[in-house]
Amino acid sequence: MTERAPLSRKISAIAESATLKVDAKAKAMKAEGRRIISYAAGEPDFATPPAVVDAARAALDDAANFRYSPAAGLPALKAAIIEKTRRDSGLEVAASQIVVTNGGKQAVYQAFQAILNPGDEVLLPAPYWTTYPEAIQLADGSAVPVFAGADQEYKVTVEQLEAARTEKTKAVVFVSPSNPTGSVYTPEETAAIARWALEHSVWVVSDEIYQNLTYDGAKAVSIVEAVPEVAGQTILLNGVAKTYAMTGWRVGWMVGPADAIALAANLQSHLTSNVNNVAQLAAAAALSGPQDAAEEFREAFDRRRRLIVAELSKIPGVVVPVPQGAFYVYPDVTGLLGREWGGRRIETTVELAEYILEEAEVAVVPGEAFGPSGYLRLSYALGDDQLLEGVQRLQRLFA
Repeated sequence: MTERAPLSRKISAIAESATLKVDAKAKAMKAEGRRIISYAAGEPDFATPPAVVDAARAALDDAANFRYSPAAGLPALKAAIIEKTRRDSGLEVAASQIVVTNGGKQAVYQAFQAILNPGDEVLLPAPYWTTYPEAIQLADGSAVPVFAGADQEYKVTVEQLEAARTEKTKAVVFVSPSNPTGSVYTPEETAAIARWALEHSVWVVSDEIYQNLTYDGAKAVSIVEAVPEVAGQTILLNGVAKTYAMTGWRVGWMVGPADAIALAANLQSHLTSNVNNVAQLAAAAALSGPQDAAEEFREAFDRRRRLIVAELSKIPGVVVPVPQGAFYVYPDVTGLLGREWGGRRIETTVELAEYILEEAEVAVVPGEAFGPSGYLRLSYALGDDQLLEGVQRLQRLFA
């Protein structure tokens, strides 16, 4: 019997999502009866607002929603996205500049597919969300990490970007507020990066999915609002998952220059076709309706943010920059490494996260998933009581 031909080298090279892997392991341990508290997944613990669910129910009464619809998105949702983009990103766009996608991840994937050619380099500020380098690789590009540590509040500078730029640099990823760090760039920092991109004809892929989750008076100024001229070489990524507790509805979108968006729409027409119509209409209701529930979510995240920062800061050897956005905290835990804990010497944050899960039954994501070792990501999108208990377990573990 002859051997079959090998599987795809490109797909085989993709790394598994570290955040989902940790979350899956935590859920499996919980199913075994262990009292696991997980800070791994970036998923709000709130129910989707009732008005949004009601819009989905109403959509089920219209048989037209059981049919194919335009691959790039329903007109009703595009209209809502146009208004949101004007309101929150300061940019006027047309329906032809929007593609509605199956969640934010598809928007990320299609953005790089639309602008990259083999050998192109993408400057990727680190720490970064785990999907970015894989999506870049799938588009035959190369991710070039540019690291900023806790001393810089995890925000890269123009000088760092310029030092990493080569003749192959095609794009830069810009994320504010950031996953995994919660950092928010100031308007001045955002404008400086936009002007640098303009000067060097570098595309900007700007992920704005956390733009409505900011605290302490911070505002996540869109890069296209900071410097409107950069809009001609910028793709904005967004979705309803985080702000409206709609992770499972799978509705995201991309906004950008009409020619790039046309390429993404053509790709999507062959890849997935239209996003679920009922979910699209629910998303339109979320964007266009009252924002009271979203504001309640944001206030709860703010309360949890202050709690987790205060409690983590009590652990000797842990440095906790205060996040101004999203729902993550990204402590520097290098002070816990190179030491013996529980009779074992721990050198990396992969080892540290494993030790924490085994001994404290707390799931966190190691820094290696987002860049260099030495850090942990904890999502505070979980109930207040569990959030406090989990950190108290860490306090006892590292007392």
